[in-house]
Amino acid sequence: MTGGQRVLLVDDHPVFLRGLRAVLEEERWVASILEADTAADAVRIAREHPVTVVAMDVALPDADGIEATRRILEIRPTVNVLMLTMLDDDEIVFRALHAGAHGYARKDIQPDKLVQALSTVADGGVVLGPSIGAGVLAGVRRTTAVLPPPFDRLNDRDRLLLYRMALGDNNAQIAHRLGLAEKTIRNQISELFDKLGARDRVRAVLLVHDSGVLPYLTPDTAR
Repeated sequence: MTGGQRVLLVDDHPVFLRGLRAVLEEERWVASILEADTAADAVRIAREHPVTVVAMDVALPDADGIEATRRILEIRPTVNVLMLTMLDDDEIVFRALHAGAHGYARKDIQPDKLVQALSTVADGGVVLGPSIGAGVLAGVRRTTAVLPPPFDRLNDRDRLLLYRMALGDNNAQIAHRLGLAEKTIRNQISELFDKLGARDRVRAVLLVHDSGVLPYLTPDTAR
């Protein structure tokens, strides 16, 4: 985990904000915490302060949290955003990811799991709930294990890297699993992005879920 993260919490429920802040204040990777209860305040704070990670509620009193995310990323493109939602809604999640968010978490999960999700996003990982894409995956016709373009261009290592990324592993976690240097993983992932025509990790993971190929990227399949 990269230390010194400057966190912005965006939610219009003060009890939820206080609870999340209290837990985050105990985390060593958190350097500072700012709060906003509207989309307008969130955008203003992001413009005035060098925040590095945002926990963004989907439903805000003055605007859509997804639109607020898009505006924040226009100001600070390197910020990592975790969307907070009360419902598992594929449409909302995909809209958020396409806006540039690194994933989502339900607001009613255990506080330690929510903090873990936020720390994963802060470190560049992608967080997707277990039900995301369930409808898409259920409709996939599993008549063949041949992957469609552009996945057919991937070698075994590419598939394994993409599988781990789709499950939310960051570079350090992948490197540990494969027994390789993190720099090596970073270079391999960069080459993988080129093959997929994806400019970043979020777009690559979106491509996996949009295409319904995750079942075919398992380690067993990749060997």
